[in-house]
Amino acid sequence: MRVASILWLFAACAALSGQAPPVSILQVQAENIVVYYDDTSDISKWGTLPGPVPVSANLTPNFKWRFNLGDVVSVNGQPVKGNVVISTRVVYATTDMTPGRALMDLPLGCPFQQVHSFMLPDGTVIGTIATIGVNTVGRPPGAPSNAVAGTGVLVGGSGAFLGVRGQAGLISGSGVRNASITEDPAYRRVNGGGKMTWFFQIVPAVWPEVLTVATGPAIFHGADFSPVTVEKPARAGEVLVMGVSGLGPVKGKLDPGQPFPAGDLLEVNSPVDITVNGKSADVVNKIGWPAMTNVYRVDFVVPAGTAPGLASVVPTVAWINGLEVRIPVR
Repeated sequence: MRVASILWLFAACAALSGQAPPVSILQVQAENIVVYYDDTSDISKWGTLPGPVPVSANLTPNFKWRFNLGDVVSVNGQPVKGNVVISTRVVYATTDMTPGRALMDLPLGCPFQQVHSFMLPDGTVIGTIATIGVNTVGRPPGAPSNAVAGTGVLVGGSGAFLGVRGQAGLISGSGVRNASITEDPAYRRVNGGGKMTWFFQIVPAVWPEVLTVATGPAIFHGADFSPVTVEKPARAGEVLVMGVSGLGPVKGKLDPGQPFPAGDLLEVNSPVDITVNGKSADVVNKIGWPAMTNVYRVDFVVPAGTAPGLASVVPTVAWINGLEVRIPVR
């Protein structure tokens, strides 16, 4: 089957399943985290001293600001780069009447705004996730085990995370250094900081979804572009071509909502993974399908040892799970 015929099939038959969005869990690790406390009202001194500079002993913490800066180093164990920036209004809460503290039913007293930015090791920007919430001093009674030091609400994102919602929490932290706001953040990595790990439970606005054509999932044999069917199944080690939506931004200039240029191949700028029966497949290429809008071409190799029968195929982009389809394998 020629490529032109495939494009006609997409135009005539492609349809999304209408299923509910899949939920994805991201575990994000960051290092070199320093917390800068607003411990002086003399703004001329902010960020001026190479340091390290400890927090002032005269700090009165309630209602002051603190700022966390750190480096994202991995997502779900995959090396990445990026930033974490957290702005927190300090409120020390207690359930008992205690002078100098805020009396509250739950010890959730520090409202924060948090932004995680992600990029590939080569500097390609993947996107950002924004969170708001209230920190806790210790885990509140009855809180789930993964809400170690706070809970947050995902209020959106950009790039591959455009429109995400969900929740977030801090899993663990160690060695995080507190510093005066007078310390120059240019020396953050030199002076050293700690580590923190978050979880993000993401409900995406857009997710990877294999398109459907008249013969079933839009997955084709790489050798001749014929559909993978019961009569002509896939085989282990074979390169297959998938038509999929929802892979997000591409490298290159393209206005949102516009078709991919017919004369140029634009690569998806986020990590793309394909699993077959739960095993990661080699992704040969991941591009916007020329002349199509929100249709991408992903070529992948059926993993060696894939058992005959109906195989589960699941696309993932930027660690956001797509919906499963099944294809015959011989």
